[in-house]
Amino acid sequence: MQKNILKSGIELSELGLGCMSLGTDVQQAQKIIETALEAGITYFDTADIYDKGVNEEIVGKILHQYQQREDIVIGTKVGNQLQPNGDMVWNPSKRYIKDNIKHSLRRLGLEQLDLYMLHGGTIEDPLDETISAFEELKQEGLVKAYGLSSIRPNVIRYYLENSQIEVLMSQFNLIDNRPEMLLNEVREHGVKLLARGPVFKGLLTKNYEQALAQKFAKGIFDYDAASLKDTVSALHDIEPELTALSFSYLRSFDVLGSIIVGASSVQQLQENVAQYNKEIDSININKARSIVKDLNYTQHLK
Repeated sequence: MQKNILKSGIELSELGLGCMSLGTDVQQAQKIIETALEAGITYFDTADIYDKGVNEEIVGKILHQYQQREDIVIGTKVGNQLQPNGDMVWNPSKRYIKDNIKHSLRRLGLEQLDLYMLHGGTIEDPLDETISAFEELKQEGLVKAYGLSSIRPNVIRYYLENSQIEVLMSQFNLIDNRPEMLLNEVREHGVKLLARGPVFKGLLTKNYEQALAQKFAKGIFDYDAASLKDTVSALHDIEPELTALSFSYLRSFDVLGSIIVGASSVQQLQENVAQYNKEIDSININKARSIVKDLNYTQHLK
């Protein structure tokens, strides 16, 4: 599988496993992770809030069995603080970030984390304080690299210009192509993109009609329900394997670090791997791109 290299030298498999959907059954999760490894997936993405920390524990426990391998990369996220009453509050403070890394490392069974990401962010955050927390964690040897998970252009641009982030995670697919407006800036700063939501809640899969009815009945973004249905149907006419089409579209960008796919079953993961391995020619990718709307972020610009 293609590996894409970050500024720090970390190599990400171009298809990464988003671990949020693994569930809490360790045996089932192990089957999925082993299937991923067999397919060449070496990047595993989790977060401290997934199943209230249990996800990190499961991922850490399973991958610990493969600790002799040097190609496995684990990324997790911080910023959403769980309160005793079960509520979630946003906390991008240096104190919280530097304290929370200890808990994530313990749950993952690691002494050093490959990739630590801020799990959101607003322009009202203490941005320089947050950045300094990640920089100090690098200096202390607790993380190899850090990044940002966000769809807010003003936050993204601040981090690109004022930090040493190595990855930007954003929802990105043929329909939600808003990240395209930022790709030149991302490229200029040597940052790699982690594309989450590549199949857009099932809209870019063989089950697109079901997704249209159940999840997009009112449309989305600049699409009303009718225009969205017409557009996805037109994409299907170009290439019936919509997931392969979306993956190939993402792979056409040189800033891509990894396409993050979730999986709650071995079969689901195997299907995603098969779609990743099916390359669509550039003519059809360009055709597909020409019939979807050019979307731009309209909020959080300043």
